[in-house]
Amino acid sequence: MQTSTPPREPLQTPRAAGAAGIVFALLLAAAMVLIRLGIPQGADAVAHQPVDAVRRGAVHAALALVPFAGIFFLWFAGAVRAHVGEGEDRFLATVFLGSGLVFTAMMFGGAAAAAAVLDTAHPAGSSPSRPTWDFGQYLAYTLLIGYAMRMAAVFTCSTSVIGHRLGILPRWLTALGLLVTLVLLFVSPSVPWAELAFPAWSLLLSVHIVTASFRRAAAVPAA
Repeated sequence: MQTSTPPREPLQTPRAAGAAGIVFALLLAAAMVLIRLGIPQGADAVAHQPVDAVRRGAVHAALALVPFAGIFFLWFAGAVRAHVGEGEDRFLATVFLGSGLVFTAMMFGGAAAAAAVLDTAHPAGSSPSRPTWDFGQYLAYTLLIGYAMRMAAVFTCSTSVIGHRLGILPRWLTALGLLVTLVLLFVSPSVPWAELAFPAWSLLLSVHIVTASFRRAAAVPAA
């Protein structure tokens, strides 16, 4: 006799995945603030800034936070997909997933390249030379603040459009996401601190996802 095995229930997304977005937003914001403190006038003015221990420490601390921010970002992206459900558009879902992966790879690659330049291009225990330090700062700033934020803009835009089409995001959060997209695309390269709009939006979206998960969990026993 053949015994039929009962169908397995699908795995449920843990609530910690939504909370990971909050951690990601805080880590990314901290890394951006440290980059700004280390390079306060932007990449174009790197050569005019003195090399001191405080700014070196700020840049190194920012680069150390980037890998952890990327790890929590992957959990955050998974929580967003779980919140969207099965009704997502394939085109927008591809753009959403691709931009998120490129954003993560760009953060990792930029941080690794900048750390390699700053840590290995001089004898151990000594400070890097002025040209090496300028190049390392410029590389970290351009990749993390410049190019990575463009991919973050695509991620924000696709998430906002999916949320608007499916009606799973409130209108104010969708409008805020589109505004953040424009800021990251056209404003952040030239306006200091404008890149903090992305972790701020990520924090609000994560709080919304966590709140919605608690509402669904409370509604199931009532039903």
